[in-house]
Amino acid sequence: MISKAEEQLIISQAKKGHQPSYKHLYELHIRELFQFLAQFSENRTDVQDWCQRTFIKAFTRLNQFQYKSRFKTWLFTIGLNEMRTDKRKEIHFEELADDVLYDNEVGTNRDTETWDLTKQALKSLSIDKRLIVLLHIAEEYSHEEISAMLGITESASRVTLHRAKKELRKITQHG
Repeated sequence: MISKAEEQLIISQAKKGHQPSYKHLYELHIRELFQFLAQFSENRTDVQDWCQRTFIKAFTRLNQFQYKSRFKTWLFTIGLNEMRTDKRKEIHFEELADDVLYDNEVGTNRDTETWDLTKQALKSLSIDKRLIVLLHIAEEYSHEEISAMLGITESASRVTLHRAKKELRKITQHG
């Protein structure tokens, strides 16, 4: 993990055409972007395509990045748009990986039945609810950041998250 100032320096160098800076930005963010987008498809090739198109768009539009949000947020927004372009109508949600929703510390003990029920419950949510649950809880974005990424109000983000949690509780309690 690098500091915000270090990342801004790398971005400013990339904006000036410094090729190693592009590579550095790619290496800093590809793993997280891939893991994030992999939650929306079980097809690894689709996820790789979305990541590739995300970085191509990000790098060709790098001068549009204004440092108002984290670079990761901007990159994830582009990635979400790439994914949505491919899955306009209905998105088949891939099971959330253990390392996204649960702590992977050694010795963590998960109830397999509860985990399976949680994954099934998440699959039953609409894409809007799934996105907000994922972005807010798993990726720890604020409602302000989510609203900017998805083009909705902060209030809509909060209400959608509340409704999603309510649905998840109802599903997991009545499994």
